[in-house]
Amino acid sequence: MVPKDAKIKVFDIEGIPPFNQDFEKTPPQKVKEFKAKIRAADAILIATPEYNYSIPGVLKNAIDWASRPYGDNAFEGKPVAIMGASTGMVGTARAQYHLRQIFVFLDMHPLNSPEVMVPFAGEKIDADGRVTDKKTREKIAGLLESLVAWTRRLQK
Repeated sequence: MVPKDAKIKVFDIEGIPPFNQDFEKTPPQKVKEFKAKIRAADAILIATPEYNYSIPGVLKNAIDWASRPYGDNAFEGKPVAIMGASTGMVGTARAQYHLRQIFVFLDMHPLNSPEVMVPFAGEKIDADGRVTDKKTREKIAGLLESLVAWTRRLQK
């Protein structure tokens, strides 16, 4: 679903240790790699589930590491889009709202539209993580196309 003139590089946040401010100036290697990949990216795409009306703790943890110490925020100025899927009816709406609040402090440039919030994910995504629902695939493709256009617009 990625536009022909774009690439997605996935960074799995698995293995990023719990944030500890005592070590923010000497972060673990996994955090250094994460921050380097963020800085090298033209834009950021966050795909997230929703837990307890918000973002998963591991995502918040990764964001904290990548934006610290103060003055060394890898996300600053980056265009960003969000998409998410959940088993519930609201399809990550609350998690995405919380991310948008975080983006304000991180000085990111979120794509406002289209929004991709996939409800009842078990009916639209198979056991291997493939999106099987045509309408959902179209929404994701539209989000990716819009993120590429948004990124180019901000780079001018």
